[in-house]
This record gives sequence, structure tokens and C-alpha cells, in this order.
Amino acid sequence: PKDYKSCCYKDTCTCMFIVALFTIAKTWNQPKCPTMIDWIKKMWHIYTMEYYAAIKNDEFMSFVGTWMKLETIILSKLSQGQKTKHRMFSLIGGN
Repeated sequence: PKDYKSCCYKDTCTCMFIVALFTIAKTWNQPKCPTMIDWIKKMWHIYTMEYYAAIKNDEFMSFVGTWMKLETIILSKLSQGQKTKHRMFSLIGGN
């Protein structure tokens, strides 16, 4: 009888574990990839923070070398309305 108890307990726990896994899997929401605009806004935030840090630390030329091409790419992907809405303008070239 002792083995029977442990056997039933083990089977019950296994079934409960499987039910719990199915419940979790049913309600699991996969993370969604951010949109291009969300990525650009995040990159622009990093760009702006690095810009002000470079100005503060007198390392502007190093900043320009790192970000000049990326700034052009980011701004080319946005429409004029998006640039205005998110206040994105060139900090390096003045365009």
C-alpha cells in the first residue's frame, strides 16, 4: 500500500504539472517585434543623449564620426510629418 500511495501521488502531480503547463501556454503572449518607428525613436533617443554627452565632454568630433552616416539613414526612413511629430532634426549637419 505504501508504494501505491507514492505512485498515485506521483501521477497526480504529473497530471497537475501538465495541466499547469497547458494553462500557461494558452495564456502566453509572445512578445511582438517593435515597429520601425519604435526602433527609430529609441535610436534617436540614444543619439540625442550621446550628442549632449559629447558636447559636455568636448568630444564632438568623435560623436560626428560615429553617428554621421546613421543619422542620415534614420532621417531618410522618416516622412517629414514623422520628423516634425517626434522632433527629429539633424544635430550634426543642420538639415
